[in-house]
Order: sequence, then C-alpha cells, then structure tokens
Amino acid sequence: MAAIIGFIFFVIDAVLGLLVLAIIVSAILSWLFAFDVINHRNRFVNQLSSALEALVAPVLAPVRAVIPPLGGIDVTPIIVLILIHGVRVYLLPASKAALLTLVGAY
Repeated sequence: MAAIIGFIFFVIDAVLGLLVLAIIVSAILSWLFAFDVINHRNRFVNQLSSALEALVAPVLAPVRAVIPPLGGIDVTPIIVLILIHGVRVYLLPASKAALLTLVGAY
C-alpha cells in the first residue's frame, strides 16, 4: 500500500512540475509577443501558444480575478508559481506522511 501512495504522490508532484514549466514558457512567450520578437503568424508558435494558454489559463484565472495587473504587468504567474512551490515543498510531503501513518505504513 505504501508503494501505491508513494507513486500517487510522485505523479502529483510530476504534474505540478510540468505545470510550473508550462507557466514559465507561457510567460516567456507572452513577453516575446509583447516585444514583437515573434508573432502569431508562425503556425507552430501560434499552436504552441494556444495549447499553453489552454493549460495555464484555468490555473491563473482565479488569481487574476483577485489580483489585477499592476501597472500593465501581470504578476499572477509569479504568485501561482510561489503557491505551487509551497504545495510541492510543504503540503505534499506532509500529506504523504500523514496518509502513510493513517494506513499504518509507518
């Protein structure tokens, strides 16, 4: 049972890590679009941007509803990255240990 719980928490941590990567790439792409380094006319860039926006927008939307852009700068990706890091470092290990203790694996 402990192996299954460990695997479940491993998958959750990996998904959160991929979400962090998607948020960072999406933010970099938005800056590249804003400074006209790349444009949406490139088919690959447009598809990549759309896919990343579809993944990241539902995560950022609740934070954007609470915190408006500050002076035209969107700080919500930074706040979400800090929250995800807190979940990965503090909540996941504590939850895993509590669950393993609950099922008697410790």
